Amino acid sequence: MALFDVPGWTVPTEPTPAQAGSKKRKRRQHSPDDIQSAQANLDKLVRMLGHVPPEGDPRPLKKKKSRAKVSQGTLEPKKVEVPTPEVFTPKDGVARSKTKTDRQHKGSKNSKSSATEKLDPPDPSSERPLPVQEKSGLTPLQKHMKQNLGGAHFRLINEKLYKSHSAEAVEMMKKDPKVFRDYHDGFRHQVQSWPSNPVSHYIDEFSRYPPKTVIADLGCGDAALAKALHPKNLNILSFDLLSDGAFVVEADICSRLPLPGSEPLSVERTEGEGQIVDVVVCALSLMSTNWPGCIREAWRILRPGGELRIAEVVSRFTAAEDFVSLVRDVGFKLKKKDDRNTHFTLFQFKKVARATILDQEWSALLSRGGVLKPCEYKRR
Repeated sequence: MALFDVPGWTVPTEPTPAQAGSKKRKRRQHSPDDIQSAQANLDKLVRMLGHVPPEGDPRPLKKKKSRAKVSQGTLEPKKVEVPTPEVFTPKDGVARSKTKTDRQHKGSKNSKSSATEKLDPPDPSSERPLPVQEKSGLTPLQKHMKQNLGGAHFRLINEKLYKSHSAEAVEMMKKDPKVFRDYHDGFRHQVQSWPSNPVSHYIDEFSRYPPKTVIADLGCGDAALAKALHPKNLNILSFDLLSDGAFVVEADICSRLPLPGSEPLSVERTEGEGQIVDVVVCALSLMSTNWPGCIREAWRILRPGGELRIAEVVSRFTAAEDFVSLVRDVGFKLKKKDDRNTHFTLFQFKKVARATILDQEWSALLSRGGVLKPCEYKRR
């Protein structure tokens, strides 16, 4: 009896009839003759595949023919031609450049022949052009910004000079001489937009004057008058707030000039003594609030009958007649007025005799200085 006897689960120990009469084909037992026959067939197959001669065959083994050409018993290797890479030649001035994606895609392929192949040169047109710089090292934008800043600085200095006493202007220039240079740099820039320049007009006129004529240029700036007329044998004395070490003499033209001359000391009308100047020029230089002092100094240094030339901006005059009246009271007579120019008015005065000017009378003359308004340059 089985260890676990469960109804329906008991496996019989005796073989079943199906097992007894199994129809499964049994493996045939090979005889020694069959084994020898199979061995013979195997040897034949090996000889066919490997060209192995049978046992006892004196013929040598045949070597496998090589694909290489054999000439007179010598093996000649086949020549392999390597193509020469093309030299890059741009067409029509435009070179084709490889993109980064193409180079990455072909990187593995080109790595095998990197020693013989050359990359195409970069296309100059694909590079972003740099801003053009001038000799000064500034780009057009930087130059424009510098001009704007310079223009604003010039207008600030200009307003200060027109609306302050000449003594304050002298002090400002002494503290910072660069202010003087900046102002005249800006002034030259403004002159470029003018239809004409009064200085050029005076250069043309004085060129016809007799040699050795002494001309005092009050408020000369960069001494353009002296530089143009000295070669023509004219004596030009140039004065301004700062000296340039060559043509310009430092002086407060509205206070005192370093030149000989005197004023009357009494009520008797005279033209003074000791003067050496033939012509005084004030070209756009009556700037400070005490500008009548410049007219008075011009009278003091001029020879008897000497000339006073004044050029001023038209917009400065509240009334040209009032301006002429003030100059006349200092000791001059109007000889000529030229207002044909739309920007400037030119005056020519002659020195005449006068009596001394008392302090009270001088204060009254200074108070009339408002006949000339400050010159203000608009932003362009």
